[in-house]
Amino acid sequence: MLKNINWEVISEELSDKGFVTLKSILTQTECDELIALYSQPIYRSVINMARYQFGLGEYKYFAYPLPNIIQTLRTEVYPHLAKVANRWMNVLNIKELFPEKHEDLLTICHENGQNRPTPLILKYTEGGHNALHQDLYGDIWFPFQMVIFLNEPQRDFTGGEFVLVEQRPRMQSIPEVLTPSQGDILIFTTNFRPVKGTKGYYRTNMRHGVSKIRSGIRHTLGIIFHDAK
Repeated sequence: MLKNINWEVISEELSDKGFVTLKSILTQTECDELIALYSQPIYRSVINMARYQFGLGEYKYFAYPLPNIIQTLRTEVYPHLAKVANRWMNVLNIKELFPEKHEDLLTICHENGQNRPTPLILKYTEGGHNALHQDLYGDIWFPFQMVIFLNEPQRDFTGGEFVLVEQRPRMQSIPEVLTPSQGDILIFTTNFRPVKGTKGYYRTNMRHGVSKIRSGIRHTLGIIFHDAK
């Protein structure tokens, strides 16, 4: 599933833009199997987005143990991203460093009272959307997260673009509007990224959301590497 990925190229694109798309990682069958999990009793909580003014739609947080495909993605992608995260911390003169293995990150989370799993599946129907936000969940958080796109734009739904907004110090914000295909994985920064200026590196904050669904149904799988309180 994750074979033949050039992580050096991926790492460079992440640093340049704060996001990168891995094309055609999951098959249509794998996407359909993940969508089928939506009706199964394997979740620790269900969130109605309108109730909390997060947007319009519903998402469900998986309980432990996670489905195999989610556990595999979380475990195998993390070490590659941890190297990038540590480079970012270094250029921004942040002392915090992240462990090489995902299980060690989870140990740190659990020692700090963050022991609830954060992978989630989201469902939007016509009119559904997600306000701009960041998925931090506690004092311990990892700088990257992933979204797996389980439906095909224009075939299964219209609208529902993935939106990233970069907030630059003392400058106008920059929006990015993305339309990944079914089976693609989008990796993006959870909070900020370093940008090289004339006097060294500085931070730009990034938030993400989903534009309104005009028709159809849109499912995505979110994989966050840190656990929640």
